[in-house]
Amino acid sequence: MAIDPISVSDPAPSWFTPKWLLVFFCLINMINYIDRGAISTNGVNGSPRSCTESNVCSDGSGIQGEFDLSNFKDGILSSAFLVGLLIASPIFASLAQSINPFRLIGVGLSVWTLAVVGCGFSVDFWSITICRMLVGVGEASFIGLAAPFIDENAPVAQRTAWLGIFCMCLPIGIAVGDVYGGLVGDGLGWRYAFFGEAILMLPFAILGFVMKPLQMKGMSNNIIPGFLNEELSKKDFSSYVSFTSNLLSRFGQDMKALLSEKVYVVNVLGYISYNFVIGAYQYWSPKVIYGIYETENADLLFGGVIIVGGIVGTIGGSVLLDRMNSTIPNAFKGPVNFVCLHAVKPSLRPLAMAISSVSIRIFGDVPSPPLFGILQDKVDNWRTSVWILNSILFLAAGIWFIGIFLPSVDRYEEDSEHLGTRVEQPDVTPFLESKMADGDTTSAVYKGKGKTKRLL
Repeated sequence: MAIDPISVSDPAPSWFTPKWLLVFFCLINMINYIDRGAISTNGVNGSPRSCTESNVCSDGSGIQGEFDLSNFKDGILSSAFLVGLLIASPIFASLAQSINPFRLIGVGLSVWTLAVVGCGFSVDFWSITICRMLVGVGEASFIGLAAPFIDENAPVAQRTAWLGIFCMCLPIGIAVGDVYGGLVGDGLGWRYAFFGEAILMLPFAILGFVMKPLQMKGMSNNIIPGFLNEELSKKDFSSYVSFTSNLLSRFGQDMKALLSEKVYVVNVLGYISYNFVIGAYQYWSPKVIYGIYETENADLLFGGVIIVGGIVGTIGGSVLLDRMNSTIPNAFKGPVNFVCLHAVKPSLRPLAMAISSVSIRIFGDVPSPPLFGILQDKVDNWRTSVWILNSILFLAAGIWFIGIFLPSVDRYEEDSEHLGTRVEQPDVTPFLESKMADGDTTSAVYKGKGKTKRLL
């Protein structure tokens, strides 16, 4: 039986240590959120065309001014990525069980890079909206696969700290995006901001294809059609139909298994409530700060709060969990991604992260800004609106508090049930090795037949 040569062949290059893997994913995550921050800035998003009572009209600025967008259409641009993310996330997560996940990330980052270039060349509302959707497709390949890779290769005593560093790139990326979008947009024009993002991401997209791929815990090396296996690529169309059918069937089974994990479901419900509040704050805080305190430079003040709060909260919670003992009940007191990764069996981890990321956006930070706007229109008092919004944080805390007492098992080392065709692998194949900085201890993961061991 033929074996996909990228699955079980040579080990990763010696320089590509776990720490470089963390750096690789952190930089990608930061660039992704730089884009998210840049498109909301005045330098890139701009302002709409307007006319005075004396019929003197301005051309506006940025995307909104050039394409003459209403506030409603402009708001669509900020959340259009969700369409691509929603559709592509479960697809990439399911394909990760048959195609090497590292190659999938390379494909996704290529789509992302081309999509932001398309944003720079867009000619109207619909062209840029479609490109923003494709940005979501590219992001989907990354969000469900990066965290499992980091968790598997981090030192055991620092796993949550490494995940915290990865998640910290979100607020920092948005804050950097605010500065980047303002400087480039105001200086060169909004289109160049997207071109710059593509240049930043291109090396990582190329690296995803040229590097010797890594294998992820719980992922089988199934025979798959297409360019990854010449033998099956020569077969007739029925092979592809069969593969697609099997993929859909497996996705349905995986979703059923995922939703049966009560710990995972409770964790995501709490995360949705939390993100609902954070999403509203991210969009409205500058206006809230100015409306209550009439403070100048509210944008800079809020950006500073995001950076400090993101670093202290994310890293602090992660380090605390490592010191408390990284268990699921303890994780409910802080790092939610640890629960997502360890409450399900290894083969479901990419799907678990993908569904979590999609859920917190569909039900959390995407609908909350307009709903908060409706609330403010009704009560016409910023302080009252903020207090009502903050009450939802108590809901999130209550849901996570329930999670502490749910029966839970850390399924990190659980053998996964491979669906589909099995492929014989060598008894011992090096996966990823590194010389740890604090000593001569070498961390290595070895893939055996149906089992995974971590040697420290």
